[in-house]
Amino acid sequence: MDNLPFSLDQLRILRAIAREGSFKRAADSLYVSQPAVSLQVQNLEKQLNVCLFDRCGRSAQLTEPGRVLLSYCDRILSQCHEACRALEDLNSLRGGHLRVGASQTTGTYLMPRMLGLFRHKHPDVVVQLHVHSTRRTSWSVLNGQLDLAIIGGEIPVEISEQLLCQPYANDELQLVLPLEHPMARQPELQKEDLYRLGFIALDAQSTTRKVVDQLLSDGGLEVQRLRIDMELNSIEAIKNAVQSGLGVAFLPVLTVERELAVGSLVRGRVADLLVCRQLKLIEHPSRYCSRAAEAFKREVLPLFARADSPVARPSEPLKTRPSEPLKNGRFRR
Repeated sequence: MDNLPFSLDQLRILRAIAREGSFKRAADSLYVSQPAVSLQVQNLEKQLNVCLFDRCGRSAQLTEPGRVLLSYCDRILSQCHEACRALEDLNSLRGGHLRVGASQTTGTYLMPRMLGLFRHKHPDVVVQLHVHSTRRTSWSVLNGQLDLAIIGGEIPVEISEQLLCQPYANDELQLVLPLEHPMARQPELQKEDLYRLGFIALDAQSTTRKVVDQLLSDGGLEVQRLRIDMELNSIEAIKNAVQSGLGVAFLPVLTVERELAVGSLVRGRVADLLVCRQLKLIEHPSRYCSRAAEAFKREVLPLFARADSPVARPSEPLKTRPSEPLKNGRFRR
C-alpha cells in the first residue's frame, strides 16, 4: 500500500480522544479546535470505511475497529518518537532526554543521587524520573515510556520474558534501634534476642512488608514470633518512630544511610543474619537505547555498586549495550 489512509496527526487525535473520552477534551489537550478534531475523525473514518467511535452525547467511546487501530497507533507513534530521539542523538549529549523509572524505595532514596551526578556531567540533557510500583514501572519500560528502570520487586509474570532483567546491586535489610535502646551498645545480638524486641513495620498488607517478611524468613527468622507493636504506612514514618524510641525496625540500608552516618539511629548487628534484597536493572531488549541512557549506564550506575558483596552475584556480566559491565554489589555506605 503506497498511500496510507491516515496521517500521524490523525493517529494523535485518535489517541487523545481515547484518552480523554470526548472530542472537546481531546481538542483542548492538543490545543486545536473541536471542529478540526471532528473533521479529522470524519475523514479518517471515511478513508478506512469504519466507525471508530460511539458518540453518546458529549462522550466518545472506541468501537472495536477503533480499539484495533489504537493498539497500532500507540506502537506507530512510539516508533516515531524513537526515530526523532535517534536523530537527536547523532549530535551529542548536548541535548536529548533520559527517562528513568524506579520503584518507590529506589526512586526516593537512590535515584535522586544518581540523577544528580548525571545532571552534573550532562546539564543539557532533560531528565525525567517516574516513581511508581514495580508492576507499573515494568509495563512502562515494555511500552517504551521509559529507557530503563531499577526495581526491587518482581516483574509481572505475564511480561517477564519480554524484558531484559539483570541483577544490579543488593540492598541489605538492616536492624535499626533508637540511641537509648538497652541493646544499642551491644556489639552483637543473637537471633533469639529479636523475639524480645518490639518492632515497627509497614502495614501487613503492603507489598513491601510481604517482601521484607519473606526475606527475614529466608534468613532464618521465625517471622511469626516477632512482636509487631506498631504498623505505619511509610518508611519515613517508621524511621521517625524508631528515633523517638517507640521500637526497632528492619529497614533497607539504602533508606537509613544518613541516619546511621550522623548517629540518630544505631545499627544492630545480628549474628549469622545477613538479609539482602536484590535490585534489578530492566530494559527493553530490542528498543533503541539513547546515548543519554547509555551514558547513564556507563558513567553513573557502576559508581553506586561495590564489587565485594558477600551475596550471590549474576552468573554473567551485566549487559550495557555497549558500556562496560557493571559490578553487582552492596550499596556504598
